[in-house]
Amino acid sequence: MNLAVLIAVSIGLGLVGLATFLWSVKNDQYEDLDGSSMRILVVDADCEE
Repeated sequence: MNLAVLIAVSIGLGLVGLATFLWSVKNDQYEDLDGSSMRILVVDADCEE
């Protein structure tokens, strides 16, 4: 493959990854970081056997 094509593809994939990351930050995907880690420790009364 031509080196210019490989460079263009790698830059394009990097820009897609950056755009995805910026979208996730803008839409508050990282808002509740402690929620998931604490949710596993809470005993749910509905699930008790």
